[in-house]
Amino acid sequence: QVQLVESGGGSVQAGESLRLSCAASGRPFSTYARGWFRQAPGKEREFVASIRWSNGDPYYSDSVKGRFTISRDRAGKTIYLQMNDLKPEDTAVYYCAAHRVGANTYDYWGQGTQVTVSS
Repeated sequence: QVQLVESGGGSVQAGESLRLSCAASGRPFSTYARGWFRQAPGKEREFVASIRWSNGDPYYSDSVKGRFTISRDRAGKTIYLQMNDLKPEDTAVYYCAAHRVGANTYDYWGQGTQVTVSS
């Protein structure tokens, strides 16, 4: 069993920053990538950012590029999402996910953490 637990969400004003964390625990697995997704009320879940595990290359959606930064700790257990210059449209539940080596897509998901940005 693998658990991904997000933390760091909250309510902020536009222009402020938040840092999300996602800690992995449980049965070890080989990681292809870890990522962040979000789902706003009434909308489908969307990709935010990911990090390729083999080389650390980050990828971002156009909507967050230049404002958000994904990173990982040296132990390879926790990933982070530094979110700067937050906008009201960033309001959503943020989920972290893991894409195992050999899987077709992200197959482990956290429970989500709420981020609310007010203008």
